Amino acid sequence: MPRHPQLNAWAATIATRFPDLPPATALVLAAWSLGLVLAHACGLTAVVAHLAPLLGRSANTTRQRLREFDPPADSKRGTNRTALDPVTCIGPLVRWVTAGWADKRVALALDATTLGDRLTVLAAVVVYRGCAVPVAWAVLRGNTPGAGHPHWVDLLTRVRDALGPGWEVVVRTDRGLESPALFRAIVGLGMHPLMRIKGGGTFRPAGWAEFYPVGWFASRDGDRFGMTGTASTTTRGPCTLRASRTAGHAEAWVLPTDRPPAAADPCWYAYRSWIEQGFEVAKSGGWDWQKTRMTDPDRASRMWVVLAVATAWLVEVGGLAEFEPRAETIPRFRSGVAGGRRVHRVFRVGLGLILAGFAGGRGGDRATGPGAVARAPAVPPKDRARVPR
Repeated sequence: MPRHPQLNAWAATIATRFPDLPPATALVLAAWSLGLVLAHACGLTAVVAHLAPLLGRSANTTRQRLREFDPPADSKRGTNRTALDPVTCIGPLVRWVTAGWADKRVALALDATTLGDRLTVLAAVVVYRGCAVPVAWAVLRGNTPGAGHPHWVDLLTRVRDALGPGWEVVVRTDRGLESPALFRAIVGLGMHPLMRIKGGGTFRPAGWAEFYPVGWFASRDGDRFGMTGTASTTTRGPCTLRASRTAGHAEAWVLPTDRPPAAADPCWYAYRSWIEQGFEVAKSGGWDWQKTRMTDPDRASRMWVVLAVATAWLVEVGGLAEFEPRAETIPRFRSGVAGGRRVHRVFRVGLGLILAGFAGGRGGDRATGPGAVARAPAVPPKDRARVPR
C-alpha cells in the first residue's frame, strides 16, 4: 500500500501499540482506521472513496488492499499468509487506553448491541471521559439464547490479564445482564461488580430477620441505602446492597456489589451510561456500523478491531485537548459537574483535530504522533485518603 506522510506516522503508532502484528497487517489496519475517520463510516465503499484519492491510487486497487484485512489466512493467495485474530488485540487495546493513568483504577462496562437479528456483539468497554472504548468483544449470531456467560468470563479474564496486578476494576452491568453466575465470576476474577438489578429480588440486611423487596430500600425520592447482607435471588449469597433514588426518576438504582458500603458509591453507576455514547459512536454518531450487511461473526469481529482502534485514536486525541484535569474513571464525587460540562464529546473533538491535521491545520502532530497518550492527573497526597476505593 502506498505511503502518505500522515498514514506513515499513524502506521508507526499502530505498530508500536500492537507490536505482535505483522508489518503488513499493521499497515492495513492503519489504513482502515484512517479511512473510517475520513469517511465517518465503516462501509468499504465509503472508506475507499475517501482513502483512494488521498493515497493517489485507483478505487479498485485500494479496495483490494483493504480486503486483504478480512479473509481468513487459508483463503488468501500465496504462502505464509496470516489473518488478524481479534483476541490478540485485547491486551494491546487495554494497555493503550490505560497508558499513563496516575491511579490504577479503571471502570469497565458490559453490554450487548445487536445488528438486527443477524449478529449480537458482547462488548467490554473502558468508560473514559464521557465516552467508551471497546477493548474486548465477542460476536455471536443473532438470537442465540444463553450463550453469553462463558464469553463474558473469557473477555473479563483477558482484560484482567492485560492490566496486570495492582489494578482496581469496577465492572458495571445493566439489568439485562443481572446474573448470580456473572456476579460470582467477576468477584472470582478479583474485580468488583456494580450490577444494576430489577426490583423483583429480595434482600436481608445483616442482623435483620426477614427479606424485603430490593426496591423497598429506596422507595422515595432522596432515599439512599447501603448495607451488607444476603440477596435471595440476584447474587444468591452475601453482598452489599446500594440503593438510591432521585427526584424525577420512576425507579431506584438498586446495585449489589462486593465492596463494603462506605467504599461503593451508587453514583458510580452513572458512568455506565457512557457506554451508550460508545455505542452511538459505533453506530449513527460515528462509524455507521448499523448499516453494515455483514452476516459472518468472524468477519464482524475483525471489523470491530478497526472500530476499536479508530475510536481509541479519536478519544485519545480529544482527551489531550482538554486543558482542565479530569479523572478518567471513578473520580472523586462532589456537588455539581466536575470540571464543567463538555460542549462536545471528546470523540468529536478528536475527529476535528485529526481532520485539521490532514488539512494542514493545527493539531496534526499530536493527532498521529506516537507520544499521544492521555495522561491521568495525579491526585495530590493530601487528597488521596479521600479518593473512593
